[in-house]
Amino acid sequence: MRCLLHISDVHFGPKHLPHRSDAILGLVERRRPDLVALSGDLTQRAKPRQFRQAREFVDRLAVPAVVVPGNHDVPLYRVWERLFVPFGAYRKHFSPDLEPSWEDEELYVAGVNTAHNWTLTGGRILLSRLEELSEELEEAPEGKTKIVVAHHHLIPPPRFGTQAVLGNAYEAVRSFSDSGVELVLSGHQHQSFFATSEEFYPSGRAPVIVLHAGTTTSTRGRGVEADTNSFNWIQVDDDAIRVSHFRWDTEADDFVEGSRHWFPRRHCHPYAIRPSVFS
Repeated sequence: MRCLLHISDVHFGPKHLPHRSDAILGLVERRRPDLVALSGDLTQRAKPRQFRQAREFVDRLAVPAVVVPGNHDVPLYRVWERLFVPFGAYRKHFSPDLEPSWEDEELYVAGVNTAHNWTLTGGRILLSRLEELSEELEEAPEGKTKIVVAHHHLIPPPRFGTQAVLGNAYEAVRSFSDSGVELVLSGHQHQSFFATSEEFYPSGRAPVIVLHAGTTTSTRGRGVEADTNSFNWIQVDDDAIRVSHFRWDTEADDFVEGSRHWFPRRHCHPYAIRPSVFS
């Protein structure tokens, strides 16, 4: 069995809540997950000091981490940087790698950068990048659980207006399913929600679980999480992917488990048993 901690939108800078990040560090120390996935928006305004604070936080996790940038990690007001070197500050002060991957004996985790310099909030994944990622995922050793970490959302949040999804979302879902991806972790919307790909993009393919984390350590929560923070604790074994959703509890002064969710593994799903029916 493998355990992952999924956090997102930590927003180091004016919106960051240090007490919440201290709680995350304490939880990692106690529970020792095999991996932390941080799905973007490390900073509030892509400033060098904010990136250095984010780097220090990730280093203090003391377990492996897969981290991808978000749209807030691209300078907003430094227009020259935004246009010509949108990830220059990220690379210089946090990490040169925008799309890290990680694997052990049971997991293969691929980071995908969905942020870019031409929009204030939206994201996209280029079709050329999808082709490269498909090859990478298909070359992963057989038997490993394949997980993708991105910032922007592939499915819309519930009860939250008409939020546009990631550019090329349908193509991404189709590619991920064909490549054997079972789980996509993302953020951006500052509220937690989940679904399977077949609920929004029915195609008869093996479903991909799409799991969003809210903002884990900032004051920027939205929707039902407007006044709180959250993260996901994920357990992967041979039969199932189990997700525990945690929210900040003011009385407990800590994150508290609020719900649990269970998903059958891809090889246990009827889609995997009769693939010819859906070809």
